[in-house]
Parts: sequence; C-alpha cells; structure tokens
Amino acid sequence: MAYNFETGEILLINKPLNWTSFDVVKKVRNIIRVKKVGHAGTLDPLASGLLILCTGKYTKRIDEIQGQEKEYTGTIVLGQITPSYDRETAVTETRDITHLSPADIEAAANNFVGTIEQVPPLYSAVMVDGKRAYDLARKGKSAELKPRTITISAFDITAITGEVVSFRVVCTKGTYIRSLANDLGEKLGCGAFLGSLERTRIGDFRLEDALTIEDIQEIRKKQLEEVNGSNP
Repeated sequence: MAYNFETGEILLINKPLNWTSFDVVKKVRNIIRVKKVGHAGTLDPLASGLLILCTGKYTKRIDEIQGQEKEYTGTIVLGQITPSYDRETAVTETRDITHLSPADIEAAANNFVGTIEQVPPLYSAVMVDGKRAYDLARKGKSAELKPRTITISAFDITAITGEVVSFRVVCTKGTYIRSLANDLGEKLGCGAFLGSLERTRIGDFRLEDALTIEDIQEIRKKQLEEVNGSNP
C-alpha cells in the first residue's frame, strides 16, 4: 500500500504500553515529517491497543472517528482498591472476595449494560474549575466530577482466575473503563481496580489491522529510499 502522509492518511496504530497518546503522535510526526497529525480518541498510558492517527486532510475526520463505538478487552482485579482505579497508584485497601461466585460477578456486570450515568475517575483529564482533575488528584486534592450519560452495549465476563476477572466491553465515546472496574467492585462490595486494558476496535477499525511504530519507520524508510533512488 502506498501512503501519502502529507495529503492525508488514517493510520491504525497499536499503541505500546506506557506510551501516552501524544507520545505516539509526536513519534509518528517525527518519522513521517508531517506537522498535521492528530489522534482520534485518547488511550491511557497503562492501556495498549488501537489508537487512530489522522494526517493531512483526514484530521478533519477526527471528531467523526472518535465518536464511534469502541470495544475493549482487559482484566479487573477484585478485592483491591486504588485511588486511580488502575495500577498507576498503590493499593490502599484490600477486602475479602472468597464469598463471591462467578454467577455473582456476572450478575453484577449485567447491571451496567445499557444507558447509564458514570462518574469519571478523579485521575482523569476532565477539567474542573480550569484544571485537569488528575493534577488535583496528584496534589492530594479532591474534586466533584459530574456524571456522564454513556451506553454500554456489552460487558461480558470471559474468564475468572482467582481475583482476576477478564472481560470484553463494547461502549460509546466517553466511557471510562477504569470507572467501570471501580463501579463493579462497589456493586460487589469488595472493591476493584483495572488491571489491564487493550482497545480492540473503534467503529469498523480493528486492532488486527494496526501498524506498529516500527512498521511506520519501515514504511517511511522505503519511501525515502525510493525518492533518493529516483533522484541520484
């Protein structure tokens, strides 16, 4: 496939773990040497999977793309609570889960299927009085975040191994899977946090079709070789 980054491309990228979405944008921008690059939907640093980048004229489609339905897989750790609802912060409380059965967990998950109100995590980029919520959280300050209306069309429990619950979620834009993990823990009365997360789909765009950063580097290298070969 021939890529014209300057004119415009929709790039499906497999975001590495521990990279911010902007890290990926910056890296790709430097590789392809195109200023007009943006991402269509943020992924947390501790999440991996599908991140869509738009270049050139396709940056106009960012809002359209990020508004599409999303699908995730991952794990939730039951019986442990962290302030960030994931592994970013240390466990502050542990609770017993030996009384919980797989049926209990599946029944609790079913409560979140449909159109619901969800409160974003305090460790999030939501603006509160002109400041990012995560900046307040990291300074030990609290803030009241307003609930958002979201739709979860699937919350499937795919495996349970001890305290680790594997899942698949299909949801609308604006859904925080970290909040979903925390809310599941509250519903079960044992607490929980998001152990791992991978985005597998945005609309009709799928992770299996995504490129790695190394793939982008190789594509750009070949383009430059072709240009240099035709212009000795």
